[in-house]
Amino acid sequence: MGCQSCGNSNGVPRGCKSNGTCSSGGCSKLPVFNWLADIELPNGQSTYDILEIRFKNSRKSFFRNANNLSLQVGDAVVVEAEQGTDVGVVSVVGELARIQVRKKAPNLKSHEAHKIIRKANTTDIEKWVASREKEDETMFEARKIASALALKMKISDVEYQGDGSKATFYYTADERVDFRQLIRDLAEQFSLKIEMKQIGARQEAARLGGIGSCGRELCCSTWLTDFRSVSTASARYQQLSLNQQKLAGQCGKLKCCLNFELDTYVEALKAFPRNDIKLQTKKGRAFHVKTDVFRGLMWYLYDANSEGASNGFVPLKIERVHEIIALNKAGEQPNDLKDFIVLEPVKEPDYTNVVGQDSLNRFEHVFKRKKKKKPSKNKNNAARANANNPNNKSKPPIETKGENTNPPAKKKPFKRKPAQGNQKSPQVSNDKSRHNNPKPRQAEGEGKAKVVNNNNPNAKSAKPKPRPRPKSKQAVGEGNTKAAADKPNPNQGTKPANTKPKPRPNNRNKRKPKPNEKES
Repeated sequence: MGCQSCGNSNGVPRGCKSNGTCSSGGCSKLPVFNWLADIELPNGQSTYDILEIRFKNSRKSFFRNANNLSLQVGDAVVVEAEQGTDVGVVSVVGELARIQVRKKAPNLKSHEAHKIIRKANTTDIEKWVASREKEDETMFEARKIASALALKMKISDVEYQGDGSKATFYYTADERVDFRQLIRDLAEQFSLKIEMKQIGARQEAARLGGIGSCGRELCCSTWLTDFRSVSTASARYQQLSLNQQKLAGQCGKLKCCLNFELDTYVEALKAFPRNDIKLQTKKGRAFHVKTDVFRGLMWYLYDANSEGASNGFVPLKIERVHEIIALNKAGEQPNDLKDFIVLEPVKEPDYTNVVGQDSLNRFEHVFKRKKKKKPSKNKNNAARANANNPNNKSKPPIETKGENTNPPAKKKPFKRKPAQGNQKSPQVSNDKSRHNNPKPRQAEGEGKAKVVNNNNPNAKSAKPKPRPRPKSKQAVGEGNTKAAADKPNPNQGTKPANTKPKPRPNNRNKRKPKPNEKES
């Protein structure tokens, strides 16, 4: 929503459609909410004829409605200027404009104010918009000319008049600048009247606008018009660290908001004792470290060479500090500052932490997965696999002693029959049970490697595998190289033993015949 499109010929805003009481702040900088718009005037009293007109950024001025035009907030009007005419937007009308005049321009007389000529038509608005589009390019060109003249100044903004006959250059400088040659060069470059205005760093931030460290739009560009001086004493009263990067705003100066709550802090600090007073105790002398204005606490710390140096920071209420100071003035010294600490009861929450959602470490062991242990490889199984591999003939198989090559026979579980009547189950002696279930015999010649079960009649007798014969020394050593060479390769075809490759004809020394020469 723009201010150029808010008003129409009927005097009713088209953009926000709030009947002249735009409170969104999107129409202009330094917006004003007309809280007197719905209040009717007494009988016989005419409407106040002074209106507040807003121009580019935060520049505002008062003009007189001499022609009794029906104007509402947001209407574009053509007003008188020192030379020519200018185009602005109505920001305040009615009785609220009377209050603004009393506040900002108390010595203004109605007949001395410039007049509002008419409502802006299409031609006026088109010329105004065309002039506004030239401002950025003009500012960059002016900066180049100023740097070529080696002037220590910063041109921050340019504002064209509504009819395009005049341009105002706003600049900041730490020292006095002689810009007479700059004005000549600018007038020759742009062919219009030049006006130079020096502004401060705060006014520059108010004109350009921006977002502060609090996340909101700058106060100086939205509602603040009275720029008061801000000192570091404001930060000391509010117990803030004197960090220039945190205390400075976008303008490079101390933030204006440091003065907003200064009066409240000054009033609250009247109940606190002075910070330079040291407390005398039997364990040593304690000095002030910091203050909490909201809780009414003061922290003290013992000297490094005293007995109470191990106590650390001791928080005391204001009343307790006054008591200790009164005792010291009377010539008495308390034993320790810890005797004056007031323990505040900790309020427990009304609800119960059933699920454990308030625990800080509730997510520490949730996402940890248990590592699966890899099965350990049996070295004997690997050795047995290498021994049974027919391709691996270089190493003899490893003999395993004390292991069964055949799987042991499964034993059937013994089930006792339930006793019938008064009959007792027969008890079998240990010798008889051994006789009925003899241990399996071991095969001869195999030691403990193989087991033969005599109780199973269907089991076949396992024959021991013959050991592979070791290779002869000639096959392993160097003497068998000839036999290995004579051994035919199955992947290659059979070739005669005494065949030799045919020699290729040597045509390198043969001269090529010319095209007209015949070969001999």
